[in-house]
Amino acid sequence: MTSTRVAIVGAGPIGLELAVALKQEGIDYLQFDQSSIGATIAWYPLQMQFHSNAERLAIAGVAIQTADQQKPTREEYLAYLRAVVMQHDLKIRGYERVDSIRPTEERRSSLSSTGFRVETSRETIHAANVVVAIGSMHRPRLLNIPGEELPHVSHYFREPHLYFGQKLVIIGGKNSAVEAAIRCQRAGADVTLAYRRSDFDPAHVKFWLLPEIRSMVRDNRARVMTSVAPVEIKSRSIVMQSSDDGSLTEIDADLVLMLTGYEQDTSLLEGAGVEFSGDARVPHYDEETMETNVPGLFLAGTAVQGSPVGRVRVIVENCHVHVPRIVNAIRAASRHAAARQ
Repeated sequence: MTSTRVAIVGAGPIGLELAVALKQEGIDYLQFDQSSIGATIAWYPLQMQFHSNAERLAIAGVAIQTADQQKPTREEYLAYLRAVVMQHDLKIRGYERVDSIRPTEERRSSLSSTGFRVETSRETIHAANVVVAIGSMHRPRLLNIPGEELPHVSHYFREPHLYFGQKLVIIGGKNSAVEAAIRCQRAGADVTLAYRRSDFDPAHVKFWLLPEIRSMVRDNRARVMTSVAPVEIKSRSIVMQSSDDGSLTEIDADLVLMLTGYEQDTSLLEGAGVEFSGDARVPHYDEETMETNVPGLFLAGTAVQGSPVGRVRVIVENCHVHVPRIVNAIRAASRHAAARQ
């Protein structure tokens, strides 16, 4: 059985930053991802521009340089992550899914540092510590309405060209929905944006998008329906219900984008014994060490927030502090274990 001091599950920005820190400290680790590095970012829309600036998105002390000195795009950030991996010669076991994390029987009975049995899609690993850095966006948040599963309905916006010449209805009113509406209208789609609230919240929409979507509505280049929610999707239309008076309105729709948010897959953490709280199912952890209620099992990055139902407050730029907390906790645990021997 392969053994390691630390198993890192996930190779997003914070997972990579942690790998660099562990390597610099001389701490043995293995890193796994069920896809390639930055997998969540890879399914962001083509040419999407980040809300955060380059300095706040940078990891492991490596600066991000963009051609126009602006906020990086999806493509620029993915290239940057690849450069960090190559610069620090990180060894990542990509396309190797971690199926389960189980404390050993010795750990379960004595809370010792014996470790974990980590089952991957290729082999079984013994790890003294595990860091879960899997993010919080694993599956769409469904509305559970009739027709949501139809083939012309999508929960992911890839690129605007696909909607050229089509009557497109976008459900949602935050960053992703507003940006999709603007880009698709510019690409020649007939766009209707439907939002359950009475107006856009500036805290939830990139500041440079709001003037653009409002000007599109003013000039009749796009439509926005507010205070409505979809109740049924049909093959060529969608039925909306007003939250004001309950009335129903049916509008044409060749294609539907349901940009209503995403949820965390908690099955890996549940299987390891991590506890959760609240509607967002936030995993329990110590903010000073990032250690969960399972000794030796840590969280890093946006995995700490569960599935937020309101404003997303945990993003890459405020997760950098997780890395030194975890490294310090693992070093302290090692010193403590050595002192007991």
